[in-house]
Amino acid sequence: MSQAILVLNAGSSSIKFSVFLEQDSGLNLLLNGQLDGLYTMPRFKAKDAIGKLLAEKRWEQGETLDHDTGVTHLAHFLHTQLSEHQLIAVGHRVVHGGLRYSEPVCVTAEIIKNLEQLIPLAPLHQPHNLTPIRALLERRPELLQVACFDTAFHHTQPALAQSFALPAEITDRGVKRYGFHGLSYEYIASVLADYDQPAAQGRSVVLHLGNGASMCAIQNGNSVASTMGFTAVDGLPMGTRCGNLDPGVLLYLMDELKMDARAIEKLLYQQSGLLGVSGLSSDMRTLLESDDPKAKFAVDLFVYRIARELGSLAATMGGLDALVFTAGIGEHAAPIRARICQAAAWLGVELDPAANQTDGPRISTTNSKTSAWVIPTNEELMIARHTLSLLNRN
Repeated sequence: MSQAILVLNAGSSSIKFSVFLEQDSGLNLLLNGQLDGLYTMPRFKAKDAIGKLLAEKRWEQGETLDHDTGVTHLAHFLHTQLSEHQLIAVGHRVVHGGLRYSEPVCVTAEIIKNLEQLIPLAPLHQPHNLTPIRALLERRPELLQVACFDTAFHHTQPALAQSFALPAEITDRGVKRYGFHGLSYEYIASVLADYDQPAAQGRSVVLHLGNGASMCAIQNGNSVASTMGFTAVDGLPMGTRCGNLDPGVLLYLMDELKMDARAIEKLLYQQSGLLGVSGLSSDMRTLLESDDPKAKFAVDLFVYRIARELGSLAATMGGLDALVFTAGIGEHAAPIRARICQAAAWLGVELDPAANQTDGPRISTTNSKTSAWVIPTNEELMIARHTLSLLNRN
C-alpha cells in the first residue's frame, strides 16, 4: 500500500486538489482536479496523471455547494480513489504567512487563529484558504495538515526591498512588501539548475504570468525583490486586478466619486486589469485573437509594464543572467513572450523565434548573452514536498 499526500488549494469559489504517492522514485502524481462554481453552479472534474477523466459532475440549477460541503464531496470521491492507498497528510496553499511564518508549518488550532489575524492583509484569499483546514481539523484531527505560504519564499529579501517610506507606527503593524506567488518561484528556483546551472547560481528574473501576474528577482536561488507588495493587487496589470497604482487615485475615488472601501476593493480586484482596460475579457487568449483596439491596448499595457519592471528588477541585482517564463500566459502565449524578449534585448536577450513558437524550453539563441526559458511551474508538487518533509520530521 502506497502512502498518499493530498494537496488542496482553496480559492473564493473553487477547490483545486492533487494527490501524490510517495514512491521510490519520489513523489508521483496520482490524480488531480477541481471543484469550481461554489455558491453558484458547482462543477467537479478529476483526471489521472496522464489526463484520463476519472469523474465529472455538474449540479442542477439551484443546487449549490459551499467550501464545507465541497470538502465533503471531495472526501467521498477520494475515499473511493484511495482505497488501495493510505492518506498520510494534507498540504494546503495559504496565501499569507505574515511576519511570523517564513516556512511551512504543521497546522494546529492556535496556528489557525494566528492565520485568521492575517485576513485583513489578504481578504479575498486567506478566508477561503483556511476553510478546508478547519473542516479537516474538525473531522480528521489525527491527520497531519501542513500550511505552505505564498509569502514565505520572499522572506530572504533585504529590508530595503520590503519597506515602504511610512512612519514606523504603521510599518511596525506589518505594513510592508511581502511578495506573493512564492510557491511558484520556489519551485522554479529548485529546478532551474536542470536547465541552466550558471543562471541558477546567478541572477534571474522569473515571470509568473497568469490571471494573477507577478515577477521576482532571484539571486543564487533566493528572492531579492518582487513586483507584488503588501497585497496581491500590486505590481503588474493582471486579469482583473489593476496592479501598481498611484495612491492619490484612491483619494480621488473617495473624494470625487464618493466610493467607499468595498467599492474600491471591487474595482481594484475584479473590474480592472486586462478586463477593465479592454472592456472585453480578462483572458489573454481572447485579447490576442481580437481586432478591437482596446484589446490591443490592454495587451500593449501588459507588455509595457512588464518591460519596465524587468529593468527595475535587473537593476536590483546589477544585471541579468536568465529570464524565465512560467504560469498560464508565460507557458503558452508565444506572442507575449516574444514581445517581452524583444523589449529585453538591451539586457542581452536574443530570442529564437522558432523555439519560442514551440514553447521552448530554451527560447533564446545559443549566442544570447542572457538566456530565456519556458519552465512549467508546479506549486502542488512544491507543497507536497514541504508536507512530506514536515511529516518525516514528526
